[in-house]
Amino acid sequence: MLRAVLFDFNGVLVDDEPLHWKLIQRVLGEEGIPFAEEEYHRRFLGLNDRACFTAILEAAGQEAGLGAVMRLTTRKASYYQAAIRRDGYPFFAGAVELVRECHQTGWMLGVVSGALHEEVEGALAQEGIRDLFKVLITAEDVERSKPDPEGYLLGLERFNAQPPLPDRLVHPHEVLAIEDTPPGLAAAVAAGVTPLAVAHTYSAEVLAEVLDQALAATPGEALAVVPSLAALTLERLQGLSR
Repeated sequence: MLRAVLFDFNGVLVDDEPLHWKLIQRVLGEEGIPFAEEEYHRRFLGLNDRACFTAILEAAGQEAGLGAVMRLTTRKASYYQAAIRRDGYPFFAGAVELVRECHQTGWMLGVVSGALHEEVEGALAQEGIRDLFKVLITAEDVERSKPDPEGYLLGLERFNAQPPLPDRLVHPHEVLAIEDTPPGLAAAVAAGVTPLAVAHTYSAEVLAEVLDQALAATPGEALAVVPSLAALTLERLQGLSR
């Protein structure tokens, strides 16, 4: 039985993945580091900024110590906030409605994201849904980026430890994770929660292949991949818990 839903943020609730790539490209350009968009999508999309910049600097043979990485992540964050102050957070169609419907069922809600805490807080507050979420796991809360399951394991722990406490422990198989990238899906599977892939960023075919490999699905087995949040129904969600 489904009792809780953990949403990824960028690419699931908020349609800002193109903005993140644009700003990463801008920061790297200021550093004189060439970087192709295809390479970003193939290797780094889905990582938090700290892990992304670390990997890119290392690949370019540049200094990738904490100071260098923080300098780049801080600059990108300032550019991101400037864009958001100008344009607001661009939520996907159906995202806010789905959050409200999930809350009305009595499910606990959370976010597990590589985004910064102020970004997640600001976006949820913009739509008046911050109070619907019990748990926010952001970049500042974890040491390891997805595909490591640390964020999901911490989210599960806080569902059970933060008030109001559930009447009984929430187990991984009772938690649904909604993700849009291969690293995010891998993290969810590794944490033992039920994954749902939404094809906002990658094609449904790519995401189905990731799930097939991660779950060792049998040929022809129906996998949880949907084209968008707008295509989801509560009935579909309720049927996904393993």
